[in-house]
Amino acid sequence: MIDLSAVSVVLPSLDPDEKLNAVIDGLLQYGFTDIILVNDGSKPENLSYFTEAAEAHPEIHLLHHAVNRGKGAALKTAFRYVLENRPESAGVVTVDGDNQHHPEDTRACCEHMLSTGHCVLGCRDFTLEHVPKRSRFGNHTTSLVFKIFCGMNISDTQTGLRAIPRKYLEALSNVSGDRFEYETNMLLAFKEQGIPFDEVKIRTVYIEENKSSHFRVIHDSWRIYKLILRHFVLYTLTSLFASFVDMGAYSLFTWMCGGFLSGMSLTAAAGAGARAISSFLNFALTKELVFRTGVTWKQSMLRYYLLVLPQMGIQILLTQGVYWLFQIPDNANFLRTLIYTIVMTVLYFISYMIQQRWVFAPQKSE
Repeated sequence: MIDLSAVSVVLPSLDPDEKLNAVIDGLLQYGFTDIILVNDGSKPENLSYFTEAAEAHPEIHLLHHAVNRGKGAALKTAFRYVLENRPESAGVVTVDGDNQHHPEDTRACCEHMLSTGHCVLGCRDFTLEHVPKRSRFGNHTTSLVFKIFCGMNISDTQTGLRAIPRKYLEALSNVSGDRFEYETNMLLAFKEQGIPFDEVKIRTVYIEENKSSHFRVIHDSWRIYKLILRHFVLYTLTSLFASFVDMGAYSLFTWMCGGFLSGMSLTAAAGAGARAISSFLNFALTKELVFRTGVTWKQSMLRYYLLVLPQMGIQILLTQGVYWLFQIPDNANFLRTLIYTIVMTVLYFISYMIQQRWVFAPQKSE
């Protein structure tokens, strides 16, 4: 059995009820000896739950926020406390105070973290019949968005049960966000900083269909999704700018070379010249503004052009194939540019997924 005394439990709470006592009792029963309980600006009528718990259990260290600052802020307050006051700590495990995380699952996540040195997500099964429809739809949607736009396969993006080794606490304490969006930013930080993480299957518990949750569906969902989609939006803007440059250069080279080239040679010459200019511009903007993962220029540029060069050839072949199929004459410059643009748009989506998963993907830190 792994010694859990080296793991600090981080328990953020806002306006708790009697379920907080059940959570604490379960953690102590399963061998946890250090609980960092954070009162995130609760109402006066709820403060007795904190003081009673701290007075009854010497294993609890109570931290206070004078006003409600959000779950993310509470987590970061606890992380910084552990870094400053628990020099022997091997890491932390974050637990929600609504008694929906079974202490045995909490222990399993900690054991996996201690044995691997990886961050661990305690993931629920949203296919079960008793899962509220709102929760099932929300998690499936967010998981799909993560997979498409972030290149991350996460089965439970909203889990509050997370085991984090000490060596990653400082980096995660500096991740932006003070409310529920912080937990999403934490997942994005795993990708951007190459932090390894695993999933451990846990019980899927919902008490009164999660009515005690402080999650605001519209407001907090927007805060989360805008974080996930920001990379794609920035990628789209930089790609549009590079595309305008590409289209302009393609039209210019088509006009310049039209007097002595035709057919495939004209398409290839104009396409190669345009892509040479726009590709470097797109690479520089994408690396500095979109995928800021810390991967070196040398490594990312090599990967980028290993992607771009075949893509350029495919684009030229597809474009010329459409010209031949519809018998577009060489002097129909506008129509040729339009077809070239359509083909480029289709390849753009494919390129985005490859870039986020390979070109700008950081090395896993250990």
